[in-house]
Amino acid sequence: MTVTTRLATAGDAPEMASLTRANREFMAPWEPERSPDYFTEAGQRQVLGDMLAQQSTVPHVIVLDGRLVGRIVLSNIVRGPFQSASLGYWVSQHVNGRGVARTAVAQMVRLAFDALGLHRVEAGTLLHNKASQRVLEVNGFRPYGMAPRYLRIAGEWQDHLLFQRLAEGG
Repeated sequence: MTVTTRLATAGDAPEMASLTRANREFMAPWEPERSPDYFTEAGQRQVLGDMLAQQSTVPHVIVLDGRLVGRIVLSNIVRGPFQSASLGYWVSQHVNGRGVARTAVAQMVRLAFDALGLHRVEAGTLLHNKASQRVLEVNGFRPYGMAPRYLRIAGEWQDHLLFQRLAEGG
């Protein structure tokens, strides 16, 4: 099993549209409500294009043995004295629990600290998302607080457990 990440391109839109449609129900409890357009090739082309156009976002696709199986993104990259970014990711249901997310997060953390020179990466999970919390903890992230009603997920404002990892391991 070979897991890699690479910078997303507009050419990934067809495969990402297929992947988002196949995982629509699986991802629904963990994501914002999405318009029907989100699950189309045009919608994914727009999503990818918007992310690629932002200087504060580095969108990657997760590739398992040559096939796209998810997305992982460093966003809200802030330079200056903060040198920080937010991390978000998801993997397809058919590879969930196989270490794919764990490996992809490790690769993005290396990119954040080594290539981008960031000091800190943060991530948030729903309070009951123990699997994602474990992925973060295995990658050296530590919880640092709880944000009440942090994001609108599955149509409701939901609390999130916040994690961070510092470049120097703290």
